[in-house]
Amino acid sequence: MVREYLAGYCAGLNRALEGVQPERFEEFVRLLESAYHEERQVFLFGNGGSGATASHIVVDFNKGVGMGLGKRFRVMCLNDSVPTLTAYANDVSYQDVFVEPLKNFVRPGDLVIGISGSGNSPNVLKAIEYANNHGAHTIGLTGYNGGKLAAMVRTSVHVPVNDMQKAEDVHLILLHAAFQLLCKQALTPEALPKEPKATN
Repeated sequence: MVREYLAGYCAGLNRALEGVQPERFEEFVRLLESAYHEERQVFLFGNGGSGATASHIVVDFNKGVGMGLGKRFRVMCLNDSVPTLTAYANDVSYQDVFVEPLKNFVRPGDLVIGISGSGNSPNVLKAIEYANNHGAHTIGLTGYNGGKLAAMVRTSVHVPVNDMQKAEDVHLILLHAAFQLLCKQALTPEALPKEPKATN
């Protein structure tokens, strides 16, 4: 029973991965690469498991990608500062816990990445709306049908699966894949994947 369940879970996870549009993933990687070269800030945030994913990948990019390089990534997780988050939740509202600190830091051209399995987290949507209105490039990592977030962001990385855990799994896999790719290619633009050449 246990082994069969694990096999079924992994099979479903593989189907979810195959459902991700590869061109959206490549666009995502190129945006991260550009943010690095142009020294732009990258913001990530989410609730619950998505918040843990945001916190996790910030470590990888800030520490892992930049090791040994003169230039570093500038990545911030907005759900990592618990005192700030709880202050806004208590004094303003929970819907404002991401948009308010974003107002302190975001600049035109920065990357703002909201992670939401459902695509409908009100505090994520509010921060993305603000970022859109202030010249940032917004990215959404979603599951299910993408929710409102997929339609609101400039770049949607959607995992078409009606399972929160599998959506969260795939989000972390995609982020880790982007991390490894940028590490492997040493962040040189000419080394990243190019459009395939036509063959006769």
